[in-house]
Amino acid sequence: MYEYLMGRLALSRKGAKDFVKGTLSTLLLNFGLMLPAIFVFMFLDEYLGPLTRQAGVPHNDIWYYIVIAVLFVFVIWVFAKIQYRSTYISIYEESANRRLALAEKLRKLPLSFYGKKNLSDLTSTIMQDNTFLEHTFSHAVPQLFASVIFLTIIGIMLLVYNWMLTLALFWPVPLALVVLLLSKKKQHRDHKVIYDKNRNVSEHIQEGLDTIQEIKAYSNEEKYLHELNKKLDDYEKNLISGELALGILVNSAKGILKLGLASVILVGANLLVAGEVNLFTYLVFLILAAHIFEPINEVFNNLAALFMLDIRINRMKEMEALPIHTGMTEFTPENFDIVFEDIGFSYETGKQVLQNVSFTAKQGEITALVGPSGGGKSTSAKLAARFWDVNSGRILLGNQDIKKIDPETLLKYYSVVFQDVVLFNTSVMENIRIGRHGASDKEVLRVANLAQCDDFVSKLPEGYQTIIGENGEKLSGGERQRISIARALLKDAPIVLLDEATASLDVENETRIQAGISELVRNKTVLVIAHRMRTVANADKIVVLENGMVKESGNPDELKNTNGTFAHMVRRQMKMTSGDMVG
Repeated sequence: MYEYLMGRLALSRKGAKDFVKGTLSTLLLNFGLMLPAIFVFMFLDEYLGPLTRQAGVPHNDIWYYIVIAVLFVFVIWVFAKIQYRSTYISIYEESANRRLALAEKLRKLPLSFYGKKNLSDLTSTIMQDNTFLEHTFSHAVPQLFASVIFLTIIGIMLLVYNWMLTLALFWPVPLALVVLLLSKKKQHRDHKVIYDKNRNVSEHIQEGLDTIQEIKAYSNEEKYLHELNKKLDDYEKNLISGELALGILVNSAKGILKLGLASVILVGANLLVAGEVNLFTYLVFLILAAHIFEPINEVFNNLAALFMLDIRINRMKEMEALPIHTGMTEFTPENFDIVFEDIGFSYETGKQVLQNVSFTAKQGEITALVGPSGGGKSTSAKLAARFWDVNSGRILLGNQDIKKIDPETLLKYYSVVFQDVVLFNTSVMENIRIGRHGASDKEVLRVANLAQCDDFVSKLPEGYQTIIGENGEKLSGGERQRISIARALLKDAPIVLLDEATASLDVENETRIQAGISELVRNKTVLVIAHRMRTVANADKIVVLENGMVKESGNPDELKNTNGTFAHMVRRQMKMTSGDMVG
């Protein structure tokens, strides 16, 4: 049973066990809520029951009923408390665990996954879908299971007591069920449309936030808002239509169930006149008819959530089924040479980015990847750190295929400085300390000095303790890049990947920061990507990538004399630089 619940409802094993406990406790509460009817039953039995009818007076006084009433209220309170703890609190704990498990899953996914998903989609999955499941599992699903069991048990007991009145009471149940089942497919389809429309709105808003600079720069505010209003109107139209259909459905089902009371009144009156039931039995069924369907009505109030449950659960299952990067967690390389062996790679089918790429970045040397934009330079650097897995060939580190090494274990040996720097909304000091957790302030300040951070940090209101805003919004591109270099210096890993590390710096700052970079790359395996030829002038080896293939390779002097792609790039940049100087 637990395995079924785990697969059907996307629960953990503990969550499945808690779900069963929650259902049983809700069932217990449903029986507890029948105690008021039992109280009335006892009272009527006192006055109308066969044992007291001849005496003409009740056996018990008012205090007897007061004590019974207080006892019943206490029992209901105990059942409600048990139900709350085993349903709501357990579901909230399961929801928290689901979020943590999802975050852990996202942490282990290859970067190729994030290339296919946008931020709003992931945020909605982590927050909105989980919140929806949390609400549904706490307010509807256990109640549904418990209500079905409750009505089945009560129905069997009443059939034994009086089958004619029981049939009069329960005949609307299958009819209401038919209404629900016939409309389920349409409701599911409508809710899928609403779900997708909601995502479209979220994605459009996220896109606007990400591209607000371009929207303003090209005066596209009116167009953006027009498209947003169109998406909102479309979402609102489908939402109203879906809610209207659901409202009609729910109220129709509730109305059908109310026919049970009318049936009991009519059938019971006829049976009473015919002498087939006594007044006591008739009144008992009237009381039951007024209260027995309350649990089902509560489920109907959350019917929209129940109909959308499969959509959200399928999202969770999709996330759980995604393949993750795995590998050995214990790894000590023989050396730090990086070897590309006949590498083929594409981000998506039919669009080859790299093909038959082979080269070696030796330990203690600087290997520069150059070539036209889109040639595969950045992709090669990211493949070297297993941010993606290659489609064909092998990448070796210390004679070991990196595909067999856990990414977190592998990245212990890498310091990375990419052109797109990511900073956190904390102090400059803590942003640099990300390079090596536990580093002392003295160590952080030393690498910050090497990365030429002192100049701009001294102008900040609180120096290295200044909070720099989301993604370092208070800093310039060059200042953010220097923090990234300081991080890499602090980590001091044996392999360094530099992807346009000085692209955001002017000539003066680039010259000043070279001291820090020289310190960073000393005696290490260095893979550097740059468009400025002077940046790679001191490289030990040049690999020219063009159209995803190695066009040529060798040291700078050799390639300059071959009159190939590299020599052409050097001459062109020298000509452009001379033109700038003349201008």
